[in-house]
Amino acid sequence: MAATTATTTAVAVLRDWRGWPTVLGALWRRSLRFRTLTITLLLTSTAILITCVTMALVIQTDLFESRKKDALEDAARAVNQAQTTLDSAALGDDAGALVELWDSVQEDLGRNSTAEGLAGRRINVGLDAVSLNGFTAGLSFNSVSPNLSNRVVQFDDWQSWQSVSLEIGGRSVPGIIVGQQLQVPEAGPFEVYFAYDLADADNTLTFVQRTLWIAGIGLVAIVAAISFIVLRTVSTPIVEAAETSARLAAGDLAVRIDVHGEDEIATLGRSFNAMADSIESQIKELGELSLVQQRFVSDVSHELRTPLTTIRLAADMLNDQRAEFDPTTARTTELLHTQVQRFETLLSDLLEISRYDAGSVQLELEATSLAHLAEDIIEQMKPLADGRGTELRLVAPGGYSPVDMDPRRVRRVLRNLIGNAIEHGEGRPVVVTVDSNQHAVAAGVRDFGLGMDPVDAERVFDRFWRADPSRQRTIGGTGLGLSIALGDATLHGGVLAVWSELGVGSNFVLTLPRRGGLLDGPSPIPIEPQEPLAGIGDATQPIQLADLPAELFDRGSLE
Repeated sequence: MAATTATTTAVAVLRDWRGWPTVLGALWRRSLRFRTLTITLLLTSTAILITCVTMALVIQTDLFESRKKDALEDAARAVNQAQTTLDSAALGDDAGALVELWDSVQEDLGRNSTAEGLAGRRINVGLDAVSLNGFTAGLSFNSVSPNLSNRVVQFDDWQSWQSVSLEIGGRSVPGIIVGQQLQVPEAGPFEVYFAYDLADADNTLTFVQRTLWIAGIGLVAIVAAISFIVLRTVSTPIVEAAETSARLAAGDLAVRIDVHGEDEIATLGRSFNAMADSIESQIKELGELSLVQQRFVSDVSHELRTPLTTIRLAADMLNDQRAEFDPTTARTTELLHTQVQRFETLLSDLLEISRYDAGSVQLELEATSLAHLAEDIIEQMKPLADGRGTELRLVAPGGYSPVDMDPRRVRRVLRNLIGNAIEHGEGRPVVVTVDSNQHAVAAGVRDFGLGMDPVDAERVFDRFWRADPSRQRTIGGTGLGLSIALGDATLHGGVLAVWSELGVGSNFVLTLPRRGGLLDGPSPIPIEPQEPLAGIGDATQPIQLADLPAELFDRGSLE
């Protein structure tokens, strides 16, 4: 079924020629074999094309020059023999003998040359010369250009020639016309022209060019085959190494490269396998060490619960009676009670972290309104905010429709985010925004405190990490809250993102999917705040569900 689908896809790509540039571009970027083979073929084809064209031009020039030389020599020989015959004849004043001699000379010209056509005509030199007729034998004076005729007339001891297209047997063939003067006694000079057929040379040239092109294409095919074989031999181990490294990076620690031979590729394969063995060994050691650490944290946390419970009860009892103590003892009792509470919170967070590390955390889902949840947390955190001089504001245009979530864990996330905003908000207002869309519900907590630089913002979810180590936690934090909050968000299939800027403040956005699984759309609350504090005004006061129009409930959603 998969092979059929792949074949169908390949055929569809081949038919849709408009998608070829995209496919070829992807191959060029991703395939070393395709890129190298393409470059090799382009360079080889260019070199072979230049070679073939150069050879064809050289052969064409050589063939033409050879046939021209033969034609000039043949015409000169025929004219010289005719001139010798004319010069040796003793005619006297007998005009009839001159005509007979002229007729025989014409026959000798045709017999002594290999020309396919002859033509001759008298050059007008005066009225006192004997009148002799010109002649044509397979060559029309229409084929003789005025330039050629002028050269023959002007230079009585030179041969002139020109390339022409001759009509022989009803078809046009390439040819050459050679012209020369012939001196006839008592009659004066004549223009004599010889036409030579170059069809055989043209056929030879066509055959040579065809042979060169076939040989060139064959050479390109041979080079392509050789290049493909060589590239396959070299690139196949590289591809195998890339696939093996990808599988190793994906967590398959047992994968190895098959090594054959003792060449450089084999050496690379053995080195890679040795590296993989070392990585596998170290990862196993780290995994065992991590498991021991998780077990140690879990065991220690459980073991400390019993004595801590006893200490907490004793601390509560002493704290309840601190009014009866002297001021120093009362203050000591109060500090003991506070630190025991913090210690208990730290143990609870450590236990929760150990559950995340062990993968034993389970959600207890129930349909819950995120907006109502945020209102409850704001009411709980209001005394703390009032003590720090911080105003809590709520903007809730959406998020009222119930969504399946673990309310206990989401409450813990919001409580942690709002608590951090109060602590680091420098007494300025903290704005809690709740909104939703068709994909998700989200809650954002925005403070206007000191903020963080981008480097610190990337580490804000690390365990026990603080942007300013010298700054004391004033509301009893353990340094694990944001790490646990990130784990709770991930467990729901959502995300917890942060935006922060020095001197401007921070914005944490918790986004949860409407349905189980991962998010398949954007968050309804942008991670980077869109409006300044001054533009918020009274619209940030808590929105009560009872204040909304009743007809909105009939639609089943307030989004």
